Amino acid sequence: MPSELERTVPPYGHNPSAWSQRIPICILAMVAAGISSHLALYQWGLTENVWDPVFGDDSNKVITSDAAKRMFHMLGIHDAALGVLAYLGDAILGFAGSTRRWQYRPWLVILFGIDVIPLGIVSVVLVLLQATIIGYWCFLCLVTAAISLILVYWSWDEVRASLTYLWIVWKQDHNWRVLWNTFWGFPSPEAAAAAETLLAREVN
Repeated sequence: MPSELERTVPPYGHNPSAWSQRIPICILAMVAAGISSHLALYQWGLTENVWDPVFGDDSNKVITSDAAKRMFHMLGIHDAALGVLAYLGDAILGFAGSTRRWQYRPWLVILFGIDVIPLGIVSVVLVLLQATIIGYWCFLCLVTAAISLILVYWSWDEVRASLTYLWIVWKQDHNWRVLWNTFWGFPSPEAAAAAETLLAREVN
């Protein structure tokens, strides 16, 4: 019989906040942060080349393309450095909280999702830019894009669990105060009842 912190969360047959679910996300995010650091060093002019065993010098052209320069002027930070911060955020937020944080810290799970999911979308957009506008390919950029999509896939179940939990809280009596307090993790009879309602559902 699993402990209260380890109970499965329908419709899944597992606990999406379990360490076995989150540690791989954190490790992969750290790998992506390391790759992005290598790309950022080149954008800062601290290294001579971007390592690319597939496309060779094309990576250098992608990293220093007009699109990359425009992004730097718009954001004030190189896109690779921004990727480092985002992936580190994924790892830090992935490690934070208990194995029932989908219920006890919904704000943390949703913040985690906000960091992970848009990053995956941006990565896909950047890959499309490589193909359609820049005309060159960057191997490490493709690797980080693939990692981003994997992170989205791995993290979605936990985000969905928290959103479903909050939706049940809202549906019970349409009380904004209860919903707000539940979002920030403050316990209440309504929140406990909503969690039990979710946990009592059938597992797919």
